[in-house]
This record gives sequence, structure tokens and C-alpha cells, in this order.
Amino acid sequence: MSTVQLFAVEIDGLRPLPIPPNATSFDQLYEGLELGVYSALRTFAHNKFLYLEHHIQRTRDSIALLGWKEELDETRLRQGLHETCTQYPLPEARVRFDFLAAPPKKLGTESRLLIGLMPFTPPSAALYETGVKVSFAPDLARHNPLAKTADFAQARQAYKTGGDIYEYLLLSESGEILEGTGTNFYGVLDGVFHTAGTGVLAGITRKIILDLAAELDLPVSLEPITVAQVPQLSEAALSGSSRALLPVVQIGDVVVGNGRPGPICQQILTAYNQFVAQEIKTAV
Repeated sequence: MSTVQLFAVEIDGLRPLPIPPNATSFDQLYEGLELGVYSALRTFAHNKFLYLEHHIQRTRDSIALLGWKEELDETRLRQGLHETCTQYPLPEARVRFDFLAAPPKKLGTESRLLIGLMPFTPPSAALYETGVKVSFAPDLARHNPLAKTADFAQARQAYKTGGDIYEYLLLSESGEILEGTGTNFYGVLDGVFHTAGTGVLAGITRKIILDLAAELDLPVSLEPITVAQVPQLSEAALSGSSRALLPVVQIGDVVVGNGRPGPICQQILTAYNQFVAQEIKTAV
């Protein structure tokens, strides 16, 4: 059984769709289709999800922001996610569900709702112990930050990570750090845990991180860190559904703090992992 899979969610069930030769990313899997909105997440314990209801609601909100009249069929989506992930041959999967702008008729289906699966490998323990380096993507921006659109997912491919650079950060016109190309960004300044409150995608993991920080009585600010403030940071981190909270130890040419992951982010990460263990659920 292939570990790269694509399905159309049709009225009478799932239809397996052809896979492009040598596809190793979701962008390759969806290449040539009329893209719309999507959500990407990972499985836990093979076929369970964290905050799936929030991923579904964000997709609904993205559809509404684009002015589409069509509605997402949550029942069929949940059933499709459960079936595809339960039968997946590896322990865990990266999962993406898309609501396309138009039916992919060339793939033999009239359904605009697709589910893609690929192997999932979490960041290594070493990355959490040592932290990662990031840089900037000054000419990349979301046209509609509140809508998770697949065209942005393709545009960010110009900033492919590799080597020493784990992620690229998006900036506002005034030099504020907004988010990463596929993550949310955080910085600790004078003991306060900062992340941008506007102009960013409302990440599901971001919501959990901010809720946990409040429960831990940590000072939180939705004022973004600016590029000029980077040398003053004591800690920094990225979050995303496949990364949890990943420490950042260098931004551009500037070492963050003492160059090692710090205690505030570690405290939040520990709470996050405990939260995941309690909250993961199957799709149905």
C-alpha cells in the first residue's frame, strides 16, 4: 500500500485518486488543480486528532471569507478522515483536507473535497534540545491572513527550507515579525511572551499555546516583535500542528538569548504535550 494517498470525499464514500509520479509533498499532490482553502494537521495514536473541530471551523470561515456559497459537509469529512487514517499503513500521517475552487474533473471526480495523506516524521528530539535557526522572507505576504488558502502554500515554495535554515519569517511593512511561512512565531522580551495578534493566520496550535500560557500565569502580549527588537530577545519559538512549540536560537545573523532553548518556552512545551495526551480524539 502506498504511503502517499489522495482521496475524493464523494456522497457515497471515498474515491481513491491518481498520485503524480514521485510526489513527496502536498503541493506536488495538488499540482494543476484549482486550489481553494485547506487545513493541514497530523495524526496522534494513528487515527486521532488534536482540535479537529477547530480545523474544520477555520476551513468554514475561510470559505466564507472568500465569498463562496458552498458549504463544507462536516459529517462526510469526518467519516473520510477516520477511514483514511485508520487504514493508513504507517504509525502516523500528515493529513491535509482541501475544499477546492472547482471540481478536479481531470482526476475523475466532481467532489471539491479532497483528503491527502503522507508519512509523518516529527521534528527530532535534538531540535527541541538545541533549537533551530530562521531567516526572513521580506517579499512574501498573505493577501488574506485570516483565510488559509492553498495558493499561499504554493507561493511559499520559493522559500524552501534546508541546510541551517529551518523556517522563514514574514514581516509587516513596518518591520514587525508576523509569522513563519507555515508556523506562528513567538518571542520573549523582558519576560513577556509575545506573538502578533493581527495580520497572521489564526493557527490552531497558536490558540492552544496562548491558552496554556495564560493558565501558567505567564505574561502574554499580542504586540508583535520587531526586527529591531530581535537582539533583545531572551527566547523565541515557532508553533505548528506538526511541531508543537519549537525553540528558535538564531534569527538571521542574531543569536537569541544565550543561544539555547529557554525556560519559558520549555514550560509551555511541557504543558502542551500534557494537553495533547488528554485532548486527542478520533474524527468520529
